[in-house]
Amino acid sequence: MFGKPIELFEIFGFRVRIDPSWFIVALLVTWNFATIVFPAQLAGRTHATYWMMGIAGSLIYFLSVLLHELSHSLVARTYGLEMRGITLFIFGGVAEMPREPTTPKSEFVIAAAGPLASMVLALVFGGLGLAGQAFGGPAPAIAVLFYLGILNGALAAFNLIPAFPLDGGRLLRSVLWGWKKDLRRATRVSSAIGSGFGLLLIAVGGVEIFTGNFTSGLWMCLIGLFVRNAAASSYQQLLLRRALEGETVARFMHPDPVTVPRGISVEELVKDYIYRHHYKMFPVVDDSGRLLGCVTTRQVRELPRDEWDRQTVGALAAQCNPENTVGAGTDAMEALSRMNRTGTSRLMVVDGDRLIGILTLKDLLRFFALKMELEESARG
Repeated sequence: MFGKPIELFEIFGFRVRIDPSWFIVALLVTWNFATIVFPAQLAGRTHATYWMMGIAGSLIYFLSVLLHELSHSLVARTYGLEMRGITLFIFGGVAEMPREPTTPKSEFVIAAAGPLASMVLALVFGGLGLAGQAFGGPAPAIAVLFYLGILNGALAAFNLIPAFPLDGGRLLRSVLWGWKKDLRRATRVSSAIGSGFGLLLIAVGGVEIFTGNFTSGLWMCLIGLFVRNAAASSYQQLLLRRALEGETVARFMHPDPVTVPRGISVEELVKDYIYRHHYKMFPVVDDSGRLLGCVTTRQVRELPRDEWDRQTVGALAAQCNPENTVGAGTDAMEALSRMNRTGTSRLMVVDGDRLIGILTLKDLLRFFALKMELEESARG
């Protein structure tokens, strides 16, 4: 991902966001449609017509990707799984599921919902294109409909490749899981296949670049890198979930964190706290010890240097909210997911308006590494 996702709207209770990387692919797809695809399919039209077709085609295609991910989310909800939302990014979209399905059957059905939705859309667009031809509809609209049918069919086919974390890889994992009764082993096998498929895409992309098809080759290499990295990280995420399963934030928090008085200047904050402790976030408290919020190095960087000695920490501090605070009884994996979602490595642990500790990403990962090391030693 290239930055903090931009929230667009909410549908059926799911928040829909776009990653900044989405704008890159949106421009590329629109340009490809308007200058290559539709001129080849429908000759003799004006540049304005092709660009209108390109814009319409790309917007409806991304709507199709959204419907693909929405189908995953709706089916997951029927199995009682919380879905945080849907994010569109440079390689398509992802339905954000904070925990794994609980049974092989639920995994299979949830994974199958996306390709099935794309297949249905392919048939719908193809059918509308045929209806447009039969009733003498405008040729540009018919061309867009037919091509959208092809794209949705290709999207379904690509996602059915048995390479994790693609939908086909999840289908394979569900079958292996049901067969061997071992989710970890099923994930390891399907992730290894996904990693191999990613390498294959990179190799094919390299050949494409070498033979002169630079754009398609580069795109294939990027997709291959994404699939390979996603396959590896998905397996690590499963191990992490298993390691933190049943653990609460209280297990890992530091109960005596460094705090900053609200009345000191930003200049004092930098010299006496940031340079001394090297943290990126500090809790801010009032004279009675009540938690007011937190101040980060990012906020300091955004403040002009000549205002450091005039601005107080209390005026700069961000208020406490669910993005930077967590309760001691919160599941540790939920806290880790919050860190990933917000891009922070430290959370304030609170009880009402009182600060009772600090949770750091470093401590969670250190525990995970130690637990994996001990399990490997026990198996060896």
